[in-house]
Amino acid sequence: MKIALLGYGKMGKTIEQLALKQGDEIVYKRASSFEEGDLQKADVAIDFSTPKVAFQNIENCFKNNIPVVSGTTAWLDKYDEAVALCKNYSGSFLYASNFSIGVNLFLKITKYAAQVMQPWNDYEVAIEEIHHTQKLDAPSGTAITLAEQILPYTLKDNWILNKKENKKLTIVAKREKDVKGTHIIKYSSSIDTITLQHKAHSREGFAKGALLAAKWILNKKGVFTMDDVLTQ
Repeated sequence: MKIALLGYGKMGKTIEQLALKQGDEIVYKRASSFEEGDLQKADVAIDFSTPKVAFQNIENCFKNNIPVVSGTTAWLDKYDEAVALCKNYSGSFLYASNFSIGVNLFLKITKYAAQVMQPWNDYEVAIEEIHHTQKLDAPSGTAITLAEQILPYTLKDNWILNKKENKKLTIVAKREKDVKGTHIIKYSSSIDTITLQHKAHSREGFAKGALLAAKWILNKKGVFTMDDVLTQ
C-alpha cells in the first residue's frame, strides 16, 4: 500500500513507523513546514493535519482520485460539504473522530449503556475527557461522538462544555502533560455512580486503526465510517 501522509505531527510519524514495519510505503508527506514525495503515486491518503487545512486536503484528494481517510477534528462545519464533494467526484472518504479499535468498541458499549439507563432518570450522565496539552480542540471529537451516542436516550437537547445546565449534557475537557487520551462517562445518583472509561496507553492504537481503515477503503467508492470497517 502506497500512502500519502497529510500532516506529519506525532500521529503522522507514528503511522509512518507502523506502516513501514508492515511493508507499506510512504510516497508523500506534507506538513506546514515541508512537502516531500509525489501525491499522485499514493493509493490512499491519511489526514491527521490541522482544522485549517483538513478540508483543503480532503478536496485535493478527491480531485486527484485518491481515497482519503481523515482523523483531523474541529473542521466538521464543512463535513456535509466534503460529503457532497466526494459524491461529485465519485470519491472515497472515511472520517472518524477516533480510529482506535478500542474506542470504537467503547462507542458501541456507550450506546448500549445509554439505552439501558434511559428509564432511570435518577442518574445524571456526564462526560470527561483528558488529553495532552498540545491538543488544539476542546472537547475532543471523540467526546462529541460519545455525547451524540448518549443524547437520544436522555431528556437533554445538546451538550455543553465545562458548564452545568438542566437540559445539557456536560462535557468536562482537561489538558494534562503527555496524556494520550482518556474518556470517562459517569452516571451518578445520590446512591451510587456507574463509570465507563477508555484510556489509551499509546498512539499506536490510533495509528493501527487508521492503517486498517486505509487498507479497507481501497477500491471502494462512497462515504464511510469506522463502523463500516469493523462490521464488514
